[in-house]
Amino acid sequence: MKEFIKKRVLDEANHILNTKDTIRKTADKFNISKSTVHNDLSKRLKDIDKNLSRSINEIFENHERTKHLRGGESTKAKYKRG
Repeated sequence: MKEFIKKRVLDEANHILNTKDTIRKTADKFNISKSTVHNDLSKRLKDIDKNLSRSINEIFENHERTKHLRGGESTKAKYKRG
């Protein structure tokens, strides 16, 4: 794996660990696609750091469990704006 890819993967993982951001927010922050972030953190990170990969997966599992709540809040705010 090329060094710049390895650095990007670790930067993304550390960002998510510190902020608990979603894949979408992380992609926006790093100006890359959601698919790239997903591949980086679900596939490439396992080869770089297994413990960090487990921590990221726990955060993503929590996002999966609570996504219906975030969607409801977003819809509520949308209709409040008019």
